[in-house]
Amino acid sequence: MTNRNKYSGVWPVMLTPFTDDGEIDWVSLERLIDWYIAAGVSGLFANCQSSEMFFLSQKESVALTRFVLEKTTGRVPVVASGHTANAESQQIEQLHEIAETGVDSVILISNRLAPQSASDAVVLEKIAALTEKVPGDFGLGIYECPYPYKRLLSDEVVKWCAESGRYTFIKDTCCDIDIIRRRLALAEGSGLNIANANTQTLLASLRAGASGYSGVMANFHPELYVWLCANHAAEPEKADVLARYLTTASLIENVDYPISAKDFQRRLGNFASAAARVREAGPFLRSQLYDVVDQMIALGEDVARGVGVKETAA
Repeated sequence: MTNRNKYSGVWPVMLTPFTDDGEIDWVSLERLIDWYIAAGVSGLFANCQSSEMFFLSQKESVALTRFVLEKTTGRVPVVASGHTANAESQQIEQLHEIAETGVDSVILISNRLAPQSASDAVVLEKIAALTEKVPGDFGLGIYECPYPYKRLLSDEVVKWCAESGRYTFIKDTCCDIDIIRRRLALAEGSGLNIANANTQTLLASLRAGASGYSGVMANFHPELYVWLCANHAAEPEKADVLARYLTTASLIENVDYPISAKDFQRRLGNFASAAARVREAGPFLRSQLYDVVDQMIALGEDVARGVGVKETAA
């Protein structure tokens, strides 16, 4: 049942490195791209929430997406969003400009489709309208972004997307394996891929037929997620052990992310700065943050060696 196409596997939600002056650091971004690809990821999700898209201008969003495409040409496919506006006319403009960069799929943000108080029927009407107004031979997708509020997709929306022939990618943040299984059943036989963003339900979702992983923890140890997505069926016992570690490690998401990930990338030598636009570093002391992240990574390496996942990685 698993979809074996370009949308399978691990799709990191990309960070955007900034200089201490708040400008995009293109040199650091190129190093980050190379780091992801060296880990074996299947593709990249650019211009998303982890990229701080709500804090980028439209010009920056397009430039960021074009840069990622330029640096990944011939290596991995790219999807991108930047769908942040409220007014439909601005949304259409944003989606067209991202589509014109040449990405494989343009990703809509579910909470931009209707106000929080609106019904699922309104969301479906909006998706149908936007789809009609953004024609082309590129794919479309939807991301259940939790900011500024989380709008989960109804079964009717997932079914419509699967049957439309245009939708290739849902970044699923429901964190509920029963909902994921329903969505997989609705998408079966179509070109719609379900990429789980939630580590706690990831292994169960892969076993149910999910295409892969697209979450923030691929900014810390993508190679472990690559192994899990590629080998969970062939080596189920090792997958169980690794998934238990990854589930525990993913709690770091709640500690000053994305600054925690940017600090980690800085200490790897990929980023020159841990600066972010979304917020300043929180109350968690940097020395403690270093210790927590470093120990999380070291334990992951121990677990990987202990079950031999490094040697059998695809």
